[in-house]
Amino acid sequence: MRKIVVHAPGSHDKLRVEEHPDPRPARGEVLVNVEAAGVNYADCVVRMGLYESAKKYVGWPITPGFEVAGTVAGLGEGVSDLQVGAPVLAVTRFGGYASRVAVPRHQVFPRPERLTPEQAAGFPAVFMTAYYALYELVRLRPGMVVLVHSAAGGVGGALVQLGKIAGCRVVGVVGAAHKVEVARRLGADAVIDKSREPLWAAAERLAPEGYDVVLDANGVETLRQSYRHLGPAGKLVVYGFHTMLPRQGGRPSYAKLALDFVRMPRFNPLDLCNDNKSVLAFNLSYLFHKTEILREAMERLVGWLEEGRLAAPPVTTYPLERAGEAHRALESGSTVGKLVLTM
Repeated sequence: MRKIVVHAPGSHDKLRVEEHPDPRPARGEVLVNVEAAGVNYADCVVRMGLYESAKKYVGWPITPGFEVAGTVAGLGEGVSDLQVGAPVLAVTRFGGYASRVAVPRHQVFPRPERLTPEQAAGFPAVFMTAYYALYELVRLRPGMVVLVHSAAGGVGGALVQLGKIAGCRVVGVVGAAHKVEVARRLGADAVIDKSREPLWAAAERLAPEGYDVVLDANGVETLRQSYRHLGPAGKLVVYGFHTMLPRQGGRPSYAKLALDFVRMPRFNPLDLCNDNKSVLAFNLSYLFHKTEILREAMERLVGWLEEGRLAAPPVTTYPLERAGEAHRALESGSTVGKLVLTM
């Protein structure tokens, strides 16, 4: 098998393709012959050495990757409900940038017929993230007004679609003109292009009473204002800190990280009560033991996909050997949809 291995934190040149013995599925595991692996911003953070769950569960060396699609290549003891050769997708707690992976059975799902392997590889991580944010942390009701940052990206695009399924009015925020139409096609009722107009003036104009939910993975750049623009009983959901990390070069600036940490808003419980607002946060990589949530999320997401209510994000592919280019593109902030590595 071939896989990407990162032996020490650093820039894009740390992503090295190596040959290793094929993994063998342990009891309760499925061996997947990988055709495509999704690329997520979290993988870049893993490579930089800043992803806490990567340190906790793996350490160095590490193979990034949270999602794959391919076919069943083998079954561990106790797994009898899958056939070798069956098309599947899987979520992985790291290790996905590989031509073969062994994955616990509860993290493997039948691949929807309408998805190519590349589309399937870019589906689970972003849609499960969006599902957990909107359907586990927030109780959505029809008519709620939702603000989605990075609305043309992988998770952002999924959030837009899931918000519309729930009957919400969704305002998307994008950072470039070429992303506006993408967010609109996904269902956003209004789109703010912050490269052309002041973000918060536009946000206030579109929701003068404030937002019921704001979904923010930017970090210090927008968190304070995201909270301020919540309406009564509004909820701020935090799932990333992209603006604290570099757009070029692939290496974090520790001086900037320190400054951003100092600038990070602190939410006092007394103030939250008096403001009648909530701040919620999560990291999907800590939730893999929640088997019922994973199962329920994937069943509902695939059901909506088959009904035509969800669309897989547009996919840009890179061969495994060009993983560094994929990371560079993702960090630049210029991409739309999902990036996927092909084997």
